[in-house]
Amino acid sequence: MDLSVFSRLSQVKVLVVGDVMLDRYFIGDSQRISPEAPVPVVKINQTDDKVGGAANVARNIAHLDGQVGLLGIVGQDENGARLTELLKHENIHSELVEQNAKPTITKLRVVSRHQQVVRLDFEETFNLQQATELQAKFEAVLADYQAVIFSDYNKGSLAHISKMIQTAKQAGKIILVDPKQSDLTLYRGATVITPNLGEFKLAGGDATDETSIADSARRLIANAGIDSILLTRSEQGMSAIDANEKIDMPAQVLEVSDVTGAGDTVIATLAVMLTAGLSLADAAKMANFAAGIVVAKLGAATVKPEELAAKFNQQLLTQGTHYQCPFDDVLQHIEFAKQAGEKIVFTNGCFDILHAGHVAYLEKAKALGHRLVLGLNSDDSISRLKGADRPVNPLEQRAIVMTALKSVDWVIPFGEAGDDTPLKLIKSVKPDVLVKGGDYTIETIVGAEFVQQNGGDVVVIDFVDGCSTTNVINKIRG
Repeated sequence: MDLSVFSRLSQVKVLVVGDVMLDRYFIGDSQRISPEAPVPVVKINQTDDKVGGAANVARNIAHLDGQVGLLGIVGQDENGARLTELLKHENIHSELVEQNAKPTITKLRVVSRHQQVVRLDFEETFNLQQATELQAKFEAVLADYQAVIFSDYNKGSLAHISKMIQTAKQAGKIILVDPKQSDLTLYRGATVITPNLGEFKLAGGDATDETSIADSARRLIANAGIDSILLTRSEQGMSAIDANEKIDMPAQVLEVSDVTGAGDTVIATLAVMLTAGLSLADAAKMANFAAGIVVAKLGAATVKPEELAAKFNQQLLTQGTHYQCPFDDVLQHIEFAKQAGEKIVFTNGCFDILHAGHVAYLEKAKALGHRLVLGLNSDDSISRLKGADRPVNPLEQRAIVMTALKSVDWVIPFGEAGDDTPLKLIKSVKPDVLVKGGDYTIETIVGAEFVQQNGGDVVVIDFVDGCSTTNVINKIRG
């Protein structure tokens, strides 16, 4: 996966088109039943307004640092004005069609003790004339964006979606659709659609087993003229399917707090990552990570780039790829960790034969921060420092052992001919804490001056008495 994608998010330009809504929450306590009817009386003490529908998709893009425009239809009413105000606050460039024939779609929820008591919907289906006005504005602004998301809630805004998709396709745009219609031919020309399992079945998909899902999905996209499907499958995760392959991604969260708006997060993240240059498979994996983050939060939450980067880092660490990654990729993972507020600790050594002293030392080093980077001397470097009969274990084997330790997050080899010190590596990593073991003084530690000049700390940790690689080797030799 191209890890530089996180540095390109702010350059992404996505246009979201669809049914925009205002979500209103009236929150209060309820301690009695009304004498007028068998319903609870809720004493309202708090109100909260949020953007909803297609506007929440746009909000997710903005929170991922993408540049986003929003096209939808609102009424010339108080709720429309409030929605416009919220969009400005969320840094969303709104291109809303204002009309006075229909109200702004508004969903009012009365909440007491974290439970919805009732939801009131204020809406009327928009007519063809209003949808035509939206289409005209879409054609006027399309050139300013790289990708388009059509967020269909079946409220009439996207009555001309087929024509708009064809216009976007002819303009070479990436096109994503969150579908609500069972007739997928309406979305002909789309790059990817993101149905949930229920929508997939209504469109003719077969979810009997994995083979049936893949075969029926390919049949649907071939018949509809769509490039691919990202099928969201609740606790079963997601499946990205195109004409050539099906990639399954397990759900990324063990405990779900709230699934509200998770679909919006998925399509927003997918669009941003595709536009930033990732393949469908890699963009889908990022969308899956984002879904795992957002469902662990309450309400229609969003995901920040640093949260996504941290989740991606965590996944790589559990897969044991923190040594085999190219050096530049490892440095980028370290930078993501820093952006997430994690403190980076660095230490180095030969670690030829792992013993109890090493384990205790590394655990103490890790305790000084959040992530531990281990600089590991190369084989040639050890031979120069310790003698021709060392190392006992080659670099590859030493690295495998070290990455198996819970205390070690990344292993990076060093030790070029003529320079057996980790100074160059320390300058690349820029750790918050530099750790060395033994009887060193801070003044004699390589890299100490650099770390301190950059605001970091230097710490000396005592070795465990009687534990050393030399002692182990001598005991083996007898």
